[in-house]
Amino acid sequence: MKRYILGRLLQTVITLWILATVVFFLVNVLPGNPGRTIYGNTAPEVVVEKYNRQIGYYDPAITQYGRAMKQLFTLDYGNSWRFNKPVSSVVWPAFGRSAKLAILALILTVPIAILAGRFAAKRRDSLLDRTIVTTGLATSSLPEFVTGSLLLYLFCVKWKIFKAFADPPAGTSFFGQWRYLLLPAIAMAIVYFGYVARMTRAGVINALNADYTRTATMKGLSPRQVMNRHIMRNALGPTIAVVAVQIGYLFGGLVMIETVFNYSGIGSLLLKAIVQKDMPVLQATIIMIGLVYMLATLAADLLIAWLNPRILLKAS
Repeated sequence: MKRYILGRLLQTVITLWILATVVFFLVNVLPGNPGRTIYGNTAPEVVVEKYNRQIGYYDPAITQYGRAMKQLFTLDYGNSWRFNKPVSSVVWPAFGRSAKLAILALILTVPIAILAGRFAAKRRDSLLDRTIVTTGLATSSLPEFVTGSLLLYLFCVKWKIFKAFADPPAGTSFFGQWRYLLLPAIAMAIVYFGYVARMTRAGVINALNADYTRTATMKGLSPRQVMNRHIMRNALGPTIAVVAVQIGYLFGGLVMIETVFNYSGIGSLLLKAIVQKDMPVLQATIIMIGLVYMLATLAADLLIAWLNPRILLKAS
């Protein structure tokens, strides 16, 4: 297990370095003038040039790349060009708000989807099975902004059950915030339900037809014991991998959901950084989302290896 963990951590570091390198070159390709962004179009050219030199905007590419790699491992991206304050004070609060929304969406999605996939697999080719599969396929085909816009119209404009804006007022209690976050979380859960349910269904069907399932049944174990101890333990591997990928997609999909519900999370911050050409914030948000994605997949791999020790044998 130690060797496996060290290998996965090394892969994570290498992947993060590749991501940071790609982001660096993409950011340097985008047009922009940070001094002009900060001081506006009417500022004297001398002031703009002085600011650009202070932040190293005209430094050689190799110097800027070295600075970007240092920022990667220290997570210190300096000051935002637009807000003129440390990037960490801009990104971390937005990341915390997005994390609350993503966690709520996962809580709504994963248990229900796993139960639905398990239910459908045990009734393979029945009407209920086809209904779950078709519903999951239909919902996963809808973009997040379509689902969000539809729910916004129905529950906020027409029926007035929820608030149209997901940002809770200052001083709202911890549990009071969930009332504002519930509708955008449901919008994401509807989209990602189909992926998890169909993967769980496929894994359970494969496990039901496996030799170890027949052996466990012949040993006299009850159907519940066979399902919980043998089938689900082996069937959940692909599902866990899909959930880990969906965590990365959740933060990526938050761009549209947060725009629809006017929620000031990391998705809307990323969109503003692109529009306003705030390069430090843009780099920090992309690296942050990539780091979440890689940590989620790392945790999923470790959980799968714990559930199925054969993974460790293959890796060694």
